[in-house]
Amino acid sequence: MTGRRVGIAVAAVAVVVGLTAAAARQTGTTPPAPPVPPLVREGVTEKISPHVYEIPDNGVPLVPNVGIVVGSKATLVIDTGLGARNGATVMREVAKVSTNADLYLVTTHVHPEHDLGAGGFPATVKMIRSKDQVDEIAASGLDMAKRFAGFSPLHAELLQGAEFRKADSTFEREHTVDLGGVTVRVLAMGFNHTRGDTAAFVEPDRVLFSGDVSMLLLPSVGAGASLDQWLASQDRFTALQPARVVPSHGPTGDASVMTRTKAFVSTVQKRAAELKKAGKTVDETIATLQAELEPTYGKSPRMVGPIRAAYAQAP
Repeated sequence: MTGRRVGIAVAAVAVVVGLTAAAARQTGTTPPAPPVPPLVREGVTEKISPHVYEIPDNGVPLVPNVGIVVGSKATLVIDTGLGARNGATVMREVAKVSTNADLYLVTTHVHPEHDLGAGGFPATVKMIRSKDQVDEIAASGLDMAKRFAGFSPLHAELLQGAEFRKADSTFEREHTVDLGGVTVRVLAMGFNHTRGDTAAFVEPDRVLFSGDVSMLLLPSVGAGASLDQWLASQDRFTALQPARVVPSHGPTGDASVMTRTKAFVSTVQKRAAELKKAGKTVDETIATLQAELEPTYGKSPRMVGPIRAAYAQAP
């Protein structure tokens, strides 16, 4: 599965599996295996730079790429997995690469698979949040977690009792964490995918954890987010000159990830404005741009959201 929009992705899997199983009963064939559970895997952690490790998502929906940054005096983790069970898995992986007592936690955004595994972390972990994240949690609470819990009995089990961990420190635009021999610049990115999008840039390794703001997957634009903000975020990331870009989901890349994202958003923004000015409806604009863009970017349900946003924001 390439689409990662939360509700669409999981619902689509459920529908496909259900229909396939029904057809199999009629034809006597064997149905395919059910979707892979949203569990962070153990034993696959990779060292990707002198101070940085990644637990890759292995292409599993609702599993994030988890970052572990190890200094001489402290360790920082980026994202948690879905629920305390996944958080505990992350901590077992941390213990394999770090003996530091001091531990920090940053999440790229507050969606459940990125933030609600904090219950599996020790009580001594120091939670760093942007003010935007704090405000988003105050406004939305556990509404999305409740929806996630309805996806399956396993999702409900993983999220049982999950709560957002209170911030130990907050910041407006940027916060630097000194881990000893390596620093992490934690960046509040504004409203792109969510109101509290947060990135982490590891110096001197030049590894960027870009969240959902820059991925090889097409952008998932939050309702009400500005495409101008998406473009500004790509420029801000590019100015860091990262050698490696680790997104929230999907394969890692380099600075070309931002180039591709910016090219897609810019094209959608320009063409949607042209078609709207020509009198096309939003549905006509979606159909036209899908036909134009699919040869370059492939078929993806994620394409519709940015087109709708561009149409709505065009004069």
